[in-house]
Amino acid sequence: MVNWMSILGQELALIAAHFPQFHFSFLTRSEFPIEDEGKMKNWLNTHPVDVVINCAAYTAVDKAETEIERAFEINAKAPGVLASLLSTSHSRLIHISTDYVFDGNSATALSENAPTMPVNQYGVTKLEGEKRVIKNNPESLIIRTSWLYSSFGNNFVKTMIRLLNSRQSIEVVQDQIGSPTYAGDLAKAIMQVLSSGFLHPGIYHYSNEGEISWYEFAVEIKRLIGSLCKIVPIPSSGYPTPARRPSYSLMDKSKIKKDYHLSIPDWKDSLAVCVELIRKQGV
Repeated sequence: MVNWMSILGQELALIAAHFPQFHFSFLTRSEFPIEDEGKMKNWLNTHPVDVVINCAAYTAVDKAETEIERAFEINAKAPGVLASLLSTSHSRLIHISTDYVFDGNSATALSENAPTMPVNQYGVTKLEGEKRVIKNNPESLIIRTSWLYSSFGNNFVKTMIRLLNSRQSIEVVQDQIGSPTYAGDLAKAIMQVLSSGFLHPGIYHYSNEGEISWYEFAVEIKRLIGSLCKIVPIPSSGYPTPARRPSYSLMDKSKIKKDYHLSIPDWKDSLAVCVELIRKQGV
């Protein structure tokens, strides 16, 4: 069962037909309101499941600085409650988290055991969600990901395409380093984890291969769509936001590659695939 049709949920729905050994229920927010323990419990009591993939999250990073209670309810409290409900029925949880649990002060790729110290409220709530999931259902599997994008929904890639096609110049931050994640690749990785038959409890990291800045990301999007728009690199200080971002959040993916024999695509290859899908959709 997958709850909430986020961009990752939509990507999972897209490839589910290729895995007939699994029976999926893709649920909307109204069908499975993660903030409502009673309704979640009722649904799970009438629809027994082996695994829940929790794609639900409050992802408005800047708004989370003021909507702290709302972000905490969805990112921390709700996953903990869901993990507890699944534990009583001996069901497993795959929970999606974020690179924003780190402070950004590292100079090397971060392992799953690296110290966590979020620099914004979004990261604080996501880290608390991880802790509650592990505490309430120790058999859970958590996947931290970063810079998630897709041909579905709203995300950096689609925003850049719109701006690059409508403006003569734009400014993009060049001193925040990490790696993008094509949600289609993450969906495939989750399916490979499920297909392995072994859900190893604990935390894993997943993003596409490569180490880049948001500026480099935008430059490659520009190249792929053939835009003439000028992209100006700027420091984070030149684009102040309510929430700080970690300056370096590249994640080490050795663990998930080893345990599940994953071959992870390079970020440029996956971006090209996604941009072509967006082009075909006429977005």
